[in-house]
Amino acid sequence: MEYLHSMIRVSDIDESLKFFCGGLGMVETMRKDSEKGRFTLVFLAAADDQGKAKESKSPLVELTYNWDEKGYEGGRNFGHLAYRVDDIYGLCAHLQNQGVTINRPPRDGRMAFVKSPDGISIELLQKGDARPLQEPWASMDNTGSW
Repeated sequence: MEYLHSMIRVSDIDESLKFFCGGLGMVETMRKDSEKGRFTLVFLAAADDQGKAKESKSPLVELTYNWDEKGYEGGRNFGHLAYRVDDIYGLCAHLQNQGVTINRPPRDGRMAFVKSPDGISIELLQKGDARPLQEPWASMDNTGSW
């Protein structure tokens, strides 16, 4: 068995790409528009995975934009995605500067949660050992849910 991708349904493709590509630094590897099916599929890879993703089409996140959908309820979009990151503090600061709420700050120097524009939880995990505790993160409270 080989892991291929996780699919999440999105309600605004531009906002989702701003978050995943502009915020998290993911790279679009493939896109498919279906006029007949009235949907757009956008496949994204983490920057460090893009070579493998283009070659084997994995591991990827598939953003599915259904042109006529008005919203998703009852868990039809997803649970959470997790990414290992080089600098959890730097990425959280970058996301915060883009207007993203850090729902679970990296108080422990190791783990944080944010949400995509469609409310999908994204877990960020520090690569290697936890970073030394650092403000403002160490004393920052949780915001909302994740």
